[in-house]
Amino acid sequence: MNQKLAITLRRAIETLSAAGIDSARLDAEVLLAHVLHTDRSWLFAHPDHILPPKKTTQFEQLIARRAQFEPVAYLTGEREFFGLPFFVSPAVLIPRPETELLVETALARLPKTAARVLDVGTGSGCIAVTLAVQRPAWRVIATDISAAALAVARKNIRRHGVSARVLPVQADLLAPFCGTVDAIVSNPPYVNPRQKPKLSPGVRDFEPHSALFSPDAGLAHVRRLVSVAGRLLSAGGLLLVEIGAEQGEPALASARALSPHATFAIARDLAGRARLLVGEYRHSL
Repeated sequence: MNQKLAITLRRAIETLSAAGIDSARLDAEVLLAHVLHTDRSWLFAHPDHILPPKKTTQFEQLIARRAQFEPVAYLTGEREFFGLPFFVSPAVLIPRPETELLVETALARLPKTAARVLDVGTGSGCIAVTLAVQRPAWRVIATDISAAALAVARKNIRRHGVSARVLPVQADLLAPFCGTVDAIVSNPPYVNPRQKPKLSPGVRDFEPHSALFSPDAGLAHVRRLVSVAGRLLSAGGLLLVEIGAEQGEPALASARALSPHATFAIARDLAGRARLLVGEYRHSL
């Protein structure tokens, strides 16, 4: 049966609210706009639009999945990062606003002229692609241990026209690399496995655990990066690693112990929360 848009949308909001979705209205609007291949402003302007039964069914199926806390980004297959749209799938973490600090720091600290950057654990490729888009003179190697994640990254590399300057490589952290780069950037797994019960259902039940959790209170991957970064970074090279908000002091202490030849600091967001481990390597190992 054909239904008016406003009625269908209201029922969807009620369904999501009853399921405990805090962003019920926004999510319902985003999903309906996705189904109709339009934007939210069009929905507001056309409340009496009649939805065909096929579109209504498609929308209701997405609402049912969202009511089970499946992330909206996986339902639409897309998420914005640094003002750019990126394809996503359950094979990759959903890009998050807090990771934009890593990109901003790289853009501010590295020269605008030619630079070689290694993005470790690229996932969707959002960091690597954004850096390449913002800095046309840079060359970026984007690595991930997951072939499925790299398939998503390749789609985003092609989407934004940077295939000539972003090279996707399947690798476990820095294992296969030699030579030098000017910067290593990474959003590695850093969630303490003991925190799993406290995560939101959308993160805990749907995002890839291999990209979320790290042993040793969430710092194992960070320590691995720090311990080998020196052999790849050129003199004055930069290491930028995203960390958890409570990991500033332990990450800093570990980094200084593992790489005494480098200078480390913690970069914080506007709320004062630790977000990045920043290392400057005075010389290569």
